[in-house]
Amino acid sequence: MNLLRFINHLRELVELEREAEIDAMREEMRRLSGREREKAGRAILRLNGKVIGEEFGYKLVKYGREKEIKTEISVGDLVVISRNDPLRSDLVGTVTEKGKRFLVVALESVPSWALRNVRIDLYANDVTFRRQLENLEKLGESGKRALEFLLGLREPEESRSLKFEPFDKNLNESQTRAVSLALGSGDFFLIHGPFGTGKTRTLVELIRQEVERGNKVLATAESNVAVDNLVERLSGVELVRLGHPSRVSRHLKETTLAYKVENHPRYRRVREFRNRAERLAMMRDGLTKPTPQWRRGLTDREILRLAEKGIGTRGIPARKIKEMAEWIRINRKVQLLYDEAKKIEEGIIREIIENAQVVLATNSSAALEFLDGVEFDVAVIDEASQATIPSVLIPINRAKRFVLAGDHKQLPPTILSEEAKELSRTLFEGLIERYPAKAQMLEVQYRMNERLMEFPSREFYGGRIRADESVRKVTLADLKVRMPGFGEPWDSILDPGEPLVFVDTSKHPEKWERQRKGSQSRENRLEAALVKKIVERLMGMGVRPEWIGVITPYDDQRDLISSLLPEEVEVKTVDGYQGREKKVIILSFVRSNKKGELGFLTDLRRLNVSLTRAKRKLIVVGDSETLSVHPTYKRFIEFVKAEGRFVEIGNDFKTNGG
Repeated sequence: MNLLRFINHLRELVELEREAEIDAMREEMRRLSGREREKAGRAILRLNGKVIGEEFGYKLVKYGREKEIKTEISVGDLVVISRNDPLRSDLVGTVTEKGKRFLVVALESVPSWALRNVRIDLYANDVTFRRQLENLEKLGESGKRALEFLLGLREPEESRSLKFEPFDKNLNESQTRAVSLALGSGDFFLIHGPFGTGKTRTLVELIRQEVERGNKVLATAESNVAVDNLVERLSGVELVRLGHPSRVSRHLKETTLAYKVENHPRYRRVREFRNRAERLAMMRDGLTKPTPQWRRGLTDREILRLAEKGIGTRGIPARKIKEMAEWIRINRKVQLLYDEAKKIEEGIIREIIENAQVVLATNSSAALEFLDGVEFDVAVIDEASQATIPSVLIPINRAKRFVLAGDHKQLPPTILSEEAKELSRTLFEGLIERYPAKAQMLEVQYRMNERLMEFPSREFYGGRIRADESVRKVTLADLKVRMPGFGEPWDSILDPGEPLVFVDTSKHPEKWERQRKGSQSRENRLEAALVKKIVERLMGMGVRPEWIGVITPYDDQRDLISSLLPEEVEVKTVDGYQGREKKVIILSFVRSNKKGELGFLTDLRRLNVSLTRAKRKLIVVGDSETLSVHPTYKRFIEFVKAEGRFVEIGNDFKTNGG
């Protein structure tokens, strides 16, 4: 495909995905009542608000109620505030704080209606899509070159190894080699970081080395959490973090552009000008505004001339002419003051960005106009295998060369539009397949017991991953967890010294999956009951609830399990656990049917993510008969039989007891 056609194709795909995301949100708002949407965790009803302060130019409104708030809406999310119909409101803000009975939302302005008996809904954000489209429209040399590499229209240079003195003396050999080759790449380099292999640590070393060489770095990631992880570890480097302050971890606020601007010595002048403008605006708003109804075709100039003469015209009394003239004069002063404040503020922003050795942002925030005209030597992009091509092109377009870090063997970006599914194939994946010599895999993992690591290493990474000495033998037994005393099969399942367990339901008469009426998802009551028992008994042995995570591929099973467990135990789908880890993971596969259908369990990237979240113990619950239809699942079950513990559940286990 030629370059121009490919860029246009990408634009079409972004438009399709943008429409799908907005349609999905609007359709759900139309289809579900407020109460149903609240139950789904995407709305909060019957809230009252009060303005509690101002931060970085935004009004902070605390919305609360007596009844406890249970919601998926979290800090950093965009929300729409409405009286009862979110589709008819354009009051959009960002959540800055969340408590048991309140949310704090940052809003540009607060109309009086927005403080009594309102609802808050999670909102689809199309700013990201607009930025991607604008970037594709004005794609520069760097962005085009990246796509030419992807399409095979241009050959990259060979990456050569550069010697360096590491800041981090504990880097392993593969991490050191990745940094060395990235430094010696004139166009691009790929750091392949499987589970727990210290990808962020490697990127921090690379960024420090680039700064040491006098290079200006743009460091980005798809999510705010990943950007925060980089910021946290880059102490001692002159850096600035772009993006809405409420999306940044509280303890990193001082690194944000907004904070640095407001604490700059010259910002005092900005405040003075704005305060004067606001005082004048209050005086102005007490006068008659020259709206079309009062102007009756008169220009500003004519109004001022008539006021000087003290006369009225066209049925407008002289008194009104005088008031409108005064309104015009004050308004001009207000505009001048705001313009002056803006000019000083823009100067401060330019100075902060010019002085920064590293600018950090999400891929989307790298589109902010503050960066126009700023020359970056290198863009370092984390989570590159979870970001679409139009997303990573934003930072790439701003730098002379780029380094992508990710793992294409884990989950790709989530794409809602069936017609835009191609977007789930990332630049990282395309480049690593075409140019394997331009990549270095990190080979030592620091997360988990070696037996938990071994199967995914063999199956997905050619057996190249090794466990670091510090984690090779870790188990729950090291944490002084009590031995179980529940009798069999529980003592075998819960043994703190055994890291890998498969609980097999294939011989149980109630093993079958179900589908709720009107749902595309699946649930499995037997597996949910087993998970409940496992969690209760682990907690009885002294395992803390926050050490436990439950993963299941299906939304309906997640909801069912959540309803059975204490709130402190995190229950999420596979997608919700990417990049996360827990001491204990319980995995419910759900599928159990006579046809041997596995649905999207056949996406093996999901399996890889699921199996690599546990540090000390993984308990898998599933029907070995149904799962073994697939060769990879069959190999996994054989591996557990040989290297872990395979426990069959008989029909003496009851879903309401046992």
